[in-house]
Amino acid sequence: MAYSEALVETMRADLGVEPGLSEKKMFGGLCFLLHGNMVCGVTKDGAMYRPGKEREARALEAGAEPLSFTGRPMGGMVEVDAGAFEDATLRATLTELSLANAASLPPK
Repeated sequence: MAYSEALVETMRADLGVEPGLSEKKMFGGLCFLLHGNMVCGVTKDGAMYRPGKEREARALEAGAEPLSFTGRPMGGMVEVDAGAFEDATLRATLTELSLANAASLPPK
């Protein structure tokens, strides 16, 4: 499954230089991890973020949708399509929530 390199570059810029940040091909796309915990990633149709269950409602209020690869929502994970990904304010909010979630988890 192909994903957009332009979206990847935008996501890299959003994340900045964070100690412990790495990239891994997952879910048919490219994911970014903080100390081994998923933060966000680019998929074929847009992007996904992992704000965690505690921050999920805030991510949804900001404009994200529940992530549902299988047709059922995956708790603690949200997604945006390519159009919504263009909203820098939305991306900043989702990135901040997802980095906070990953930082709260023990390193893998």
